[in-house]
Amino acid sequence: MTTAHLGMPSFPAAAREAVRDGVLRANLRHATHTIRDKRARAVAELADWDRLRAAGAAVKDHTLRHLDHYLLQLEAAVTAAGGTVHWAVDADEANRIVTELVRATGEREVVKVKSMATQEIGLNEALKAAGITAYETDLAELIVQLGHDRPSHILVPAIHRNRAEIRDIFRTEMGRWGRPAPDGLGDDPRELAEAARLHLREKFLRAKVAVSGANFMVAETGTMVVLESEGNGRMCLTLPETLISVVGIEKVVPTFRDLEIFLQTLPRSSTAERMNPYTTMWTGLGPARGADGDGPAAFHLVLLDNGRTDTLADETGRQALRCIRCSACLNVCPVYERAGGHAYGSVYPGPIGAVLSPQLRGTGSEIDASLPYASTLCGACYEVCPVAIDIPEILVHLRERVAQGGPVTRDGIRVRIRPTHGHTAERAAMRAARLLLDRPAALRAGERLLARARRLAPRRLPGPGRAWTDTRDLPDVPAESFRDWWTRERGTPQ
Repeated sequence: MTTAHLGMPSFPAAAREAVRDGVLRANLRHATHTIRDKRARAVAELADWDRLRAAGAAVKDHTLRHLDHYLLQLEAAVTAAGGTVHWAVDADEANRIVTELVRATGEREVVKVKSMATQEIGLNEALKAAGITAYETDLAELIVQLGHDRPSHILVPAIHRNRAEIRDIFRTEMGRWGRPAPDGLGDDPRELAEAARLHLREKFLRAKVAVSGANFMVAETGTMVVLESEGNGRMCLTLPETLISVVGIEKVVPTFRDLEIFLQTLPRSSTAERMNPYTTMWTGLGPARGADGDGPAAFHLVLLDNGRTDTLADETGRQALRCIRCSACLNVCPVYERAGGHAYGSVYPGPIGAVLSPQLRGTGSEIDASLPYASTLCGACYEVCPVAIDIPEILVHLRERVAQGGPVTRDGIRVRIRPTHGHTAERAAMRAARLLLDRPAALRAGERLLARARRLAPRRLPGPGRAWTDTRDLPDVPAESFRDWWTRERGTPQ
């Protein structure tokens, strides 16, 4: 996987810096609370939400179990419709394919629809190294690009910026990328949106090549589906002569009818809308290249693996591949709300990033080894996930991998990894707990001893436990254990 954002400190170190930024925390708190409250109202409108959620999870699980079949069906359908399919095993291969396709057109600039997959592989940087400029056209992505920044949210990449900061970025940077910001630009959202619209319009009308992702790919028809709210996607997907879509292999669904589920759950979970303003679907070159010659003359689909097949081999972790990138888990996560997205060192922040990035990239780096611990395990992320990904279960599973090591799949090969450095105390504690819990008599004796010595219990733990109690109070030790209470109240248990 791309090394973009790697080399960062561990999540605790990065988060420690982020929580000191009062403006950042205020921006995040306001935005996440607003989005999640609206989402809750939108979801409450559907009496069958739980059934839709279960259906979405079932479709995704079925597809992942038969991914080889559906990907080949997708390739055949796209090819039959006039498109060209390319397979990319990793970020380097995907970047090389896209770069060569753009070079073949003779163009030196592309317009882009917001795409997590292209951010994941570092496509903009790869194109820049080849002398090709990529222009982001989503408003939030434009803000991030003009600000020489990184996305911090799946749905709202510039969530960490307030409108005054955005105004200053537009005033300073727009002129270096094209049409400058209007004189006297204020921080009213309508003024900022109009400045972005004018800036981007000349790029839409000039560009000959566009790069996109896709929310879904339909195997039976070869149809690509993009959901968006601003109309920039529709411009990118219809005006240029060449369209290149880079899509993760997990985005495929078997049939067109399956979209019935996700076109209800995704808008409500992401933007809290009953239906997103723009849903663009295209199949190969499709009917758009009819008598009027509208739409791209060439369509290329780059199917991206980049660690997904390895993730698929993990029975517990593979459920992360259900993700439809709605960002609902970010908006309810108390950790994300305080630390922001940059602390996760990945284009996938928040709870889903904490389970997806260490699987796609491995746990060999400091940041990836720390991500499974970037959670309180409160379970709020699971409750709002529209495809029922049990993120707390995966977090615990990955914590075991980090602390204990064990068998994993890397590049399609089953290997055994060693425990990550710095978890000796955790392993010792888990071994001690296992020994104690396997011996009921010893557990009872320990509980009674602890209850009798409860006045001597420290307020803070010594040694490695000190870091835990620096920010938490140890719970009070009860006067008697549950076993003793039960015996006293109900008699001796069988």
